[in-house]
Amino acid sequence: MVRDWLVGLGVAVACLVASWGLLVLLARRLPPGVLRDLAAFIPDCLTTVRRLRADERVPRRAKVAVVLAGLWVASPIDLIPEFLPVIGPLDDIVVVALALRYAGRQVPREVLLAAWPGEPRLLLRLLGPAHGRAAAPTR
Repeated sequence: MVRDWLVGLGVAVACLVASWGLLVLLARRLPPGVLRDLAAFIPDCLTTVRRLRADERVPRRAKVAVVLAGLWVASPIDLIPEFLPVIGPLDDIVVVALALRYAGRQVPREVLLAAWPGEPRLLLRLLGPAHGRAAAPTR
């Protein structure tokens, strides 16, 4: 009984990994543009999470936020089921976007841009305008 369960679970995991591999291969064949940027968004976010987690310039709070976002993306449990076309990955994108915006307020932009493997304009658009700290006026 338990053995059958484990075999079924193994087959399900293998099918899931194979489907992800197929999606990655198909996404690489997309022409440059918005669709390709969207297809690369989640993998780029996961790479950024991994890089920021290892960077000592990133404060602990920002690390916790981006690691939680990475776990959310990797989790098979979603608010919106992944099999729904177009809107399936929406909850993952929103969670990652919020975590990166939070980290963007605590981490220098240069660190975030260095960790981002994708198109920099996409990350800059996600982060919004830079909020530089104004220097105190000198008398």
